[in-house]
Amino acid sequence: MGQVPAPVAPALTRAQALAQLTAPGQPHELVDVLVHGRTRRWYRNAPGSLREYYEQGISDLTFLVYENERLSFSQSWRIASQIGHAMVHDYGIGKGDRVALSMRNYPEWMIAFMAITSIGAIAVAMNAMWQHDEMAYGLRDSGARLLFADQERLDRLSQCGPIEGLKVIAVRPRGDCAPHAEWQQLLADMAARGLRDVPMPAVEMALDDPVKILYTSGSTGHPKGVVTSHRNALAALWSWELDARAGELMAGITPPVPTVQPATLLAVPLFHVTGLNAVFLTSFRLQRRIISMYKWVPEQAAALIEKERITSFVAPAAMTGDLVRTATVTRHDLSSLMVIGGGGAPRAPEQVKRIDEVFANAMPNTGWGMTETCAIGSGIGGPEYLQRPASSGRCPAVLELRIVDAEGKTLPAGERGELLVRGTSVFNGYWNRPELNREIFTDDWFHTGDVAYLDEEGYLFIVDRIKDIIIRGGENIGCGKVENVLLMHPQVHEVAVYGVPDERLGEEVGATIRGSADLDLDQLRAFLQQHLAAFEVPRYLIKADEDLPRTPSGKILRREIRLKALGQLDLPAA
Repeated sequence: MGQVPAPVAPALTRAQALAQLTAPGQPHELVDVLVHGRTRRWYRNAPGSLREYYEQGISDLTFLVYENERLSFSQSWRIASQIGHAMVHDYGIGKGDRVALSMRNYPEWMIAFMAITSIGAIAVAMNAMWQHDEMAYGLRDSGARLLFADQERLDRLSQCGPIEGLKVIAVRPRGDCAPHAEWQQLLADMAARGLRDVPMPAVEMALDDPVKILYTSGSTGHPKGVVTSHRNALAALWSWELDARAGELMAGITPPVPTVQPATLLAVPLFHVTGLNAVFLTSFRLQRRIISMYKWVPEQAAALIEKERITSFVAPAAMTGDLVRTATVTRHDLSSLMVIGGGGAPRAPEQVKRIDEVFANAMPNTGWGMTETCAIGSGIGGPEYLQRPASSGRCPAVLELRIVDAEGKTLPAGERGELLVRGTSVFNGYWNRPELNREIFTDDWFHTGDVAYLDEEGYLFIVDRIKDIIIRGGENIGCGKVENVLLMHPQVHEVAVYGVPDERLGEEVGATIRGSADLDLDQLRAFLQQHLAAFEVPRYLIKADEDLPRTPSGKILRREIRLKALGQLDLPAA
């Protein structure tokens, strides 16, 4: 079972711990600042930009590990500086320009992100599973001037047609990548020009400048670009650190000084806010080694944990569940694991208990957050989590949570309603979506679309979703988007897409279709694979014999259709 250090000091309440840690003169001192005309809580001692944050973490410790490749923090920063110099001087990238990333979790992804966000540009972290039409939409919608892409994404890009003003740098191509530039050749050419140790170009940046765009699926239409600033990102990073210190004070323990460098396993995609913020960006302050996997294979993950003495693993419930099952049968030594974190999708209470039972030293933790909140919103871990395995934890010091009814009235503890959030890590709006931005904020409060309640002690419990979103293994899938693609097929007349419970992934995609009599479901699936990412293609396709039921106003009764489908599939309705 997970081992908790014995208390060495009187335990504090959460309020006492936060008050002590954020008081004047403390490293996590909080002050009030104005951001876009709104008062926000801010860390007085936080860096002034992500670039400054990176620079504070430069050291000779190992940073990025991929297969047999190893780079230190200082080596990674040197390469990032070369890439930053090339972007500014060879590609004309300036402040506010968008630069897209579309590849697997290679070291180049993280190095390019460091470079982009250090020269005042905006990093567009594109979903690497997008097919060519989705990729083209993201590039055109963001107005990206430069794209870093690996071979799989280059192949899809070739099907996109011309994208005005876009240049490409190929990463790990398998052969001639002309007419695009190639990452390693670019670095070699710079070294030949005497620019191997060139400094990162100097650029004036402000905390509230936009720094990244991540696309998130909605209930209808195209994915939406979530624009966040340096301040948003740093607020999340420092809040996780503050909550960790508060947890130690609450438990009355002093953590031992580490004798080995901490290490984390990167298996969740970097285009996902968990991989980007909670795994990659947190590693600078922790001076933590990142071991990146090409793709998720549980047995390979166990081997890497043993080989690299990995201390933490953060991933959606599907992946942590895989690791729990693997741990019961593998011969690999997993005792180095101290933390198994969650995010992206709810974790079943039974899995929380199993983590504590199966691993010698690892304690579970989790939290609730969104792309729109930089992955933070609430958090819980250790004994607290084991006592409340259905909870997502309590709110960090720089955010506020509120539960409201349909009329917007704040509900008392224990009553269910829509979860609203506001604070320093919350984004300011979606890219190029002013009409939507007016709808999603009410007096500075962001409507999450989640149904939740807060108990008397402030613990958050997520119980449902208002939006028609399926969360499959931590990936958001918009029902409307999948329906729109299904309706592109000439033999599909009506369709309803819904979530189907799945033990491993949380939910799978299901679709009920009314189409022509000779509609072939295998051919339909092949059609969908050309237009949707693999994770978006419905696992369950059900043909309806009659018109789909609708409301008097013409809306398809998705819930009624879903319940009927679960009965046909002999699956639970929950």
